[in-house]
Amino acid sequence: MRTLSNSKESRTDVQFHLAALRGDCERLRQLLDTGKVHIDSRDRDGTTPLILSAAMGHAECVQELLAQGADPACCRTTGTSALFFAAQGGFLDIARLLLDAGAEIDAPSLDGGTPLFVACQCGHLPVVEELINRGANVNSCMKDGATPLFIAAQNGHDEVCSLLLARGAHVDAARADRASPLWIAAQCGHQRVARVLLAAGAHVDCLRHDGATPLFKAAHKGHAAVVAELLKYKPNLGLLPNGESALHGAAMFGQLACVRLLAARGGAGAGGASALRDAAGRTPLQLARAHRRHDVAAYLQALSAPPRAS
Repeated sequence: MRTLSNSKESRTDVQFHLAALRGDCERLRQLLDTGKVHIDSRDRDGTTPLILSAAMGHAECVQELLAQGADPACCRTTGTSALFFAAQGGFLDIARLLLDAGAEIDAPSLDGGTPLFVACQCGHLPVVEELINRGANVNSCMKDGATPLFIAAQNGHDEVCSLLLARGAHVDAARADRASPLWIAAQCGHQRVARVLLAAGAHVDCLRHDGATPLFKAAHKGHAAVVAELLKYKPNLGLLPNGESALHGAAMFGQLACVRLLAARGGAGAGGASALRDAAGRTPLQLARAHRRHDVAAYLQALSAPPRAS
């Protein structure tokens, strides 16, 4: 990558950057014709005019800068390139211009994120598809181990998840803390993403490092629609390595809709899920009472009551 030192920008440099930022292609040409600016001049953050124009969606300026020799490999001090910002903005035409000019498709930022990551994060499906068609690695990892599929799942982009899976993304590829795409989708309440991942074979009982499953996280967060999706795949309703069950988590946080779903699936009455004890020996009913979840406590109390004699 070409490196230029511009610790002190000239007035012409500033004007050049402003023209790129504003999409003023005519002014760009005028300034370049003076011979007083370098086409890849940098500001204090390492930003070049090409990066600015790409980030703002100015396709004509990007085309002009590339035609006059701008380097598509130039990156900011964060490692982010013009292609990264085009992907972030969902600017498919600009992404194509940059790729045609030789931009590195999987150039990582300092945290390991590539243009594909940021396109997945923002849900820009056409850009995601273009990047994959051009050879982007669907199973690349950020420094924390997150994959593009994980990022798409975290942000609720079910169509992006479907595309990534169809193109070879590993459905259970986990982050460094062992959180899987399904786990993060469950925690965030993304029902359609959970449905896509489960249909693709995601492990319903994958454990994060703290011993919590997707069902536990969805239940304790109150994401009843996700709980319903997970229950179709027969998840573990018993005691988990974190010392609690999903029903305990739902009861503790007063998530009545989730409590109803879990208790119905686990069985009611003295021998059912409502009587399950956590690592400290407490039932979901006891937890609900301790945390003053009165509606949940009343529901669980009614379940645990013996049937009346006829």
